[in-house]
Amino acid sequence: MNQLRPYQVELLNQARRAYKEGYKSPCIVAPCGAGKTVIMAEMARAATRKGNHVLFLVHRKELCEQTEETFRKWDVDMSLCRIAMVQTMTRRLGRYDRPNLIITDENHHGPARTYKRIYDFYTGVQRIGVTATPIRLDGKGLKEVNDRLVVGPSAKWLVENQYLSPFDYYAPPVGANLANLRVRRGEFVTEDIEEALDKPAIYGDVIQHYRSYLDGQKAICYCASVYLSQRMAEEFNAAGVPALHIDGETPKKARAEAIESFRDGRVKILCNVDLIGEGFDVPDCMASILLRPTMSLTIFIQQSMRCMRYQPGKRAVILDHVGNINRHGMPDEDREWTLEGQKKKEKNSVGIRTCPQCYRVLPIQTKICPNCETVLVQQQEQRKIEEIKSIALQKISGFTLNYTKPEDCTSYRELLAYAARKGYKPGWAWYQAQRLGITS
Repeated sequence: MNQLRPYQVELLNQARRAYKEGYKSPCIVAPCGAGKTVIMAEMARAATRKGNHVLFLVHRKELCEQTEETFRKWDVDMSLCRIAMVQTMTRRLGRYDRPNLIITDENHHGPARTYKRIYDFYTGVQRIGVTATPIRLDGKGLKEVNDRLVVGPSAKWLVENQYLSPFDYYAPPVGANLANLRVRRGEFVTEDIEEALDKPAIYGDVIQHYRSYLDGQKAICYCASVYLSQRMAEEFNAAGVPALHIDGETPKKARAEAIESFRDGRVKILCNVDLIGEGFDVPDCMASILLRPTMSLTIFIQQSMRCMRYQPGKRAVILDHVGNINRHGMPDEDREWTLEGQKKKEKNSVGIRTCPQCYRVLPIQTKICPNCETVLVQQQEQRKIEEIKSIALQKISGFTLNYTKPEDCTSYRELLAYAARKGYKPGWAWYQAQRLGITS
């Protein structure tokens, strides 16, 4: 018999109270691994049991079959529940029964025009979404499509209560990318600091670190490009570690075979590009290898926490070869979510770019296409990523950000995390460290 965890029941109860208080579109926020799929399945089951029609929106075709399998196990009446990919649904508005409830998976995509077109067509229909990070990939909030956040337990609480596994985090030293800075009038040049801290680089020998911390274990390797992902699979295989590469262009049958080989242990390393991400079901494994520098907190949390699904007596391992922790802090850090999102200043630019998916013309600095939600390749990811194999990763002790000013920080790593939380550039943390006399 299906049974929800106590905190999942409480999240559903809070959502119901939100409707009673007059809210029309709440968003449930719960960390990766908290069981958001079964929460959605219970919502759909309860609605269809009353004879109501449910529209469940996903953003990738692979998620349709995966979600339907879970919903059927949860006794959802599928004759009253339509699971549809957003891109397909926008072209078929009005062809199906009007839903009584719209559930949006990975709700941080909700402000995209394709989603809003569906919401506007079904004006007045109650909606609810679920996500681990209630901000868009570009840091903007969800106030355009949601009117209430229903925030669940933190990742730390889930670890402490054995719903998620504890983890060991390894990253490059904080000063690894600050060599050869120019000095002007006794101070480091600002442009050099910003370029060094933002410069994409892979630190440490990936194969060697795997041997040191994960030898023989399964791991998902997240890469910045198809070329890098394919090359890493080749390098692992050459080192005697069975590995495969998959991406969005990999045929469905080949992708399924690769995941099955990973599941049964014939393959130890699954290299991918933007595939093993939001909501995508992969076999449980206890390790993530991060080779993609990303400014998106959403992507960072998904890729680092995917390996933390609870297994009794085991610890997850995260090998961060690109210093994403310096941009975002620890993956289980307590964060204060709001509908406003992260406010960031836009850079002035007269350049334009074209979205490769929908061909919309956009400003050159656009990171996410507002029409179809395609993640646009950023300039830093287009540049060749430097590899510095001589750098050894260091184990990072956990830290908290329960402070209100830079003076509360005790290490440079904490200043970097504080800067990420506030939306400041990494160079700000460097100057604060110099001002406060923090050297490590």
